[in-house]
Amino acid sequence: MGSRYRKTDTESLPLEDDDSEPLIVNGSSRARLAMSEKSTLRRNLVGFWFLGLCNNFAYVIMLSAAHDILDDETAAAKNSTSEHNNSTTTISPVTTTINGTSYMTCNQISTGAILLADILPTLLIKFTAPFYLQRIGYRIKVSLTILFAMASFLIVAFANDVWLSIIGVVCASISGGLGEITFLSLTSFFDRNVISTWSSGTGGAGVFGSLAYAGFTSAGVSPRTTVLIMVVVPVIMAINYFCVLIHPKDLDYPTDDTASLIKDKEKKTANLSLKDKLRLVVPLLKFMIPLTTVYFGEYFINQGLHELLYYNNTGWPYLNKKEQYRWYQVDYQIGVFLSRSSVNIFPIKKVWILPFLQLINMGVLLAQVFYRFIPNIWIIFAIVFYEGFLGGAAYVNTFYRIAVEIPPEHLEFSMGVATIGDTVGIAVAGAAAIPSHNHMCSLKIKMK
Repeated sequence: MGSRYRKTDTESLPLEDDDSEPLIVNGSSRARLAMSEKSTLRRNLVGFWFLGLCNNFAYVIMLSAAHDILDDETAAAKNSTSEHNNSTTTISPVTTTINGTSYMTCNQISTGAILLADILPTLLIKFTAPFYLQRIGYRIKVSLTILFAMASFLIVAFANDVWLSIIGVVCASISGGLGEITFLSLTSFFDRNVISTWSSGTGGAGVFGSLAYAGFTSAGVSPRTTVLIMVVVPVIMAINYFCVLIHPKDLDYPTDDTASLIKDKEKKTANLSLKDKLRLVVPLLKFMIPLTTVYFGEYFINQGLHELLYYNNTGWPYLNKKEQYRWYQVDYQIGVFLSRSSVNIFPIKKVWILPFLQLINMGVLLAQVFYRFIPNIWIIFAIVFYEGFLGGAAYVNTFYRIAVEIPPEHLEFSMGVATIGDTVGIAVAGAAAIPSHNHMCSLKIKMK
């Protein structure tokens, strides 16, 4: 027997079957239902914002601390061979002066090394996870994300050697990669607008993470103590996932045709074979290639050039070399945050424009390293802000367009696969930044 309908004073409502009792919904019940739905939506929007914030926080902290991690460990290694080891850190000179001429100086190891440690495990996870991760319950995946994030902060805070610090960074990478693919796939079970709040939260992680690190260290707190304070972030993630989000039923009982409550909560996630999944990757390339290119330019600037864009005299306020690097990170992350929060106000359909604009940014800043033609650090701050804004816009608009254009039954898989795009761009940028950085450091570029 098909579903029956009973006329009420407000609307016709379907009944489950002929044996069920008539369901009467009056105006008051409808109002309560609407309020409940709004409350649920608000909680989920807030929950996804905090999940985005917490998921990217460890990643941001590790990149913000990259310069200090390398400086501290290099200094410790040098001091261990010295007979006069009276301090824990050694601050290298801002410039090298030969015959009255100042030359640029930089770390022997590019911060791109930290970037690679922070992104390669993520890349491995994202390349493989879409083909098996749907079979693992979300509670397990989120719990692993939380544990790896907590381990990353603790290991880096107590590390006394470069290799141990790198292990901590790797834990942050695993947490961030697993978290991103998990939570973006999870958005397919909720209202589409949670993509916007998730993206905004990831941008917020950049701002609050880099600002917190720069703020604490500028106030005199040691880099390691600052990292240790951040252990509270994984706790906040756990609270939001397990207590704030209102989960769909049966979310943590995956099967080959995992129930996906999309829109009307009646559609199913398709049971895809490996061949089907590989076929679905092709139409995603139009989103992934621009995203990869934007992130390549973005992270080549961040990890290959930021350290080299310093000024001997910044004017007011005076910032030393380390402080300039930290505040470049803050400035960049503010741009990311604003653009990742903008998709409902200013959506961009032609995402292919963004790679060209980002590569122009990279060219301008690369030329600045060699020729020093930009006279003021505030102009650099403006360019770095714009760089972050383009990167954030590429991220949020890419995933929003996927949510709009991809059929609901393929959306969970597609969201997970598309995350590969930004990670490949970051990994290639990190690999390119290391030899480029070392080559530029060897050229004895004159400071003006």
